[in-house]
Amino acid sequence: MRHFLLAGTACLAISASMARADESVEVLHWWTAGGEAAALNILKDDLAEQGVSWRDMPVAGGSGVQAMTALRARVTSGDAPTAVQMLGYDIRDWAEMGILSNLDDLATSQGWADVVPAALQDFAKYDGHWIAAPVNIHSTNWLWINKPALDKAGGKLPENMDELFALLDNFREQGITPLAHGGQPWQDGTLWEAVVLSVGGADFYKKAVLENDPEALSSDTMREVFDNMSKLRGYFDDSFSGRDWNLASAMVIEGTAGAQEMGDWAKGEFLRAGQVPGQDFVCIRFPGTQGDVLFNSDQFVMFEQRDPAAKDAQEKLASAVMSPEFQIAFNKVKGSVPARTDVSDAEFDDCARKGMKDVVEAAANNTFMGSLAHGYGQPGAVKEAIFDVVTQHLNGQITTDQALTRLPEAIAAAK
Repeated sequence: MRHFLLAGTACLAISASMARADESVEVLHWWTAGGEAAALNILKDDLAEQGVSWRDMPVAGGSGVQAMTALRARVTSGDAPTAVQMLGYDIRDWAEMGILSNLDDLATSQGWADVVPAALQDFAKYDGHWIAAPVNIHSTNWLWINKPALDKAGGKLPENMDELFALLDNFREQGITPLAHGGQPWQDGTLWEAVVLSVGGADFYKKAVLENDPEALSSDTMREVFDNMSKLRGYFDDSFSGRDWNLASAMVIEGTAGAQEMGDWAKGEFLRAGQVPGQDFVCIRFPGTQGDVLFNSDQFVMFEQRDPAAKDAQEKLASAVMSPEFQIAFNKVKGSVPARTDVSDAEFDDCARKGMKDVVEAAANNTFMGSLAHGYGQPGAVKEAIFDVVTQHLNGQITTDQALTRLPEAIAAAK
């Protein structure tokens, strides 16, 4: 089995981990919201039963940007955690440094390759070797709607942007915030990518977002995307700037807002509040994106451990993450769907069953595509360049004409 070479600060990180090696794992993550923290406790309890203690390193921030900053500081100081929650291209960046554990033996013995979708294996592996354990499949193109407000609006679910605007107009007439939103770059990006998919379809999303085709980025279709973003901005409340995503979810839960565009982790907040899908809230694909799925997956990336005790604890963590029992228990709470395709949907709610079905259909139709905003569409530098343009435009700092010019320029400069 091939072992990854270690160099520079990586060696310091390994030395530090060896010095404190025991039956424990230190895990860096950004699951700090209520529903997320509750889901994480399931993993902690599972490991405790195996005699492995959990040392928590939470770093708040819904997209993981702050967590990656904290990780760089830890590795530079020679003190890398045992495992780190990580997304897409960040995994590849760290793998290239040669400081991650090789999980091939565990993955082979447990048959991961037979149950993890190929699109996830592209990121859970590096140079043909397993380096991460995927916890779930999230999708970002969801709309969460307050059911009583929807009923007052006539109960019709919007199927395209025009119908969405009509529904938001009705919410405004009801005296509530039509669209709950948190003004943070990753949240702006999450909304933007859903609008790109809605307006342009899967082929356009691939060209513009996944391939960064210059013509697509400055096309009339992209103009419509930015114009729709400006229109959506008019449905936010005045206090949206800087708001955390879970507080926007709370607005829908409490009925002070009609809807929120957000990934399916938002469902964890609804469930934690005691709400029932179809009764208190409604989950639908963002209007115009039915049949398409923009995905991300939380994965636990393992940093190299040379001490046998530390390595054993790390493999217990990876094994626990990949067990069908944990995947069911965790994802029921988290709002996502299992990373394993062999897990039954019998214990899941209606939203999760829809999510599992959508993933299978989109994968079969080649419309199961990486989310830009959550690290599976482009490397970090390109993602941040797009965020800058999207956020400036959404906040009225640049016009649509300027956005169409700056978007391809910013992407080219970031590459």
